[in-house]
Amino acid sequence: MAEDREILREIWEGRLPVCFTLAAEEVSTPISPDPFYLMVPRLTYFPLVTDKVRRHFVRCVVPEKHDNEMWLEFEKCPLKWHYPIGLLYDLLVTNSELPWQITIHFDKYPDNKILKCPSKDVVESHLMHSLKEADALKHKNHIMALMQERDHKQLWLGLLHDRFDQFWSANRKLMEHRTEDGFRYIPFRLYAPLFTSKPFMQYLVKSIENEKRLTLEDLLQRANLNFESKGPFQVVIHGIILPLETPLQWISEHLSYPDNFLHLCIRYSSA
Repeated sequence: MAEDREILREIWEGRLPVCFTLAAEEVSTPISPDPFYLMVPRLTYFPLVTDKVRRHFVRCVVPEKHDNEMWLEFEKCPLKWHYPIGLLYDLLVTNSELPWQITIHFDKYPDNKILKCPSKDVVESHLMHSLKEADALKHKNHIMALMQERDHKQLWLGLLHDRFDQFWSANRKLMEHRTEDGFRYIPFRLYAPLFTSKPFMQYLVKSIENEKRLTLEDLLQRANLNFESKGPFQVVIHGIILPLETPLQWISEHLSYPDNFLHLCIRYSSA
């Protein structure tokens, strides 16, 4: 990996200010609780950073709901906990307003729209599954299979405790490639809700083909969708607008989320 540690650290340290508010209909105390403000890492998942949020609000709901699973909502849209926080923001917040206003619920879990997450172990399982899927695309799953259990734990604990060095000392192995051709395929998911009812698009794209270094523009062309038909658009990841001429291999090595996928959002200026 032609590693640029400064870029990796900048991406890791990306934060979003969030204002959490308990749903008005669930407040059981005479006075509504104050909002809870938190700076959250873009790269992590909400269940890993909301313990304090839960403790702040749970005392203000009826006792029989104290053990219910908490869930989050933004503008009537339940937030998928298995999506990284930065992806959710880039996908759903069109006006870039900060702090991000999120509503907390302890009642009527929408399990027809979002997965259950009873513990952080579920998040760890999701992360490991995604890492294995990404490694299958990049290296035929050779790297994850050769890594020891302590390496897997290092990846998980590095993310859980927000420790850049701990995570990247293990993740570096997943970003290496032995040939000039780069990764076998680029692990990515493309989010374009105006074009498809699917949560995201995913297809096979190499980093180099016929000795040509493929770019973000090549990836978009292979979606076989006329993105320009909706007007001027941008491809966003980590809140960054990516130039279409950026090489896919470089993007994958430097801008992937901890699950080793590129989560690319198509956004329109008219949105």
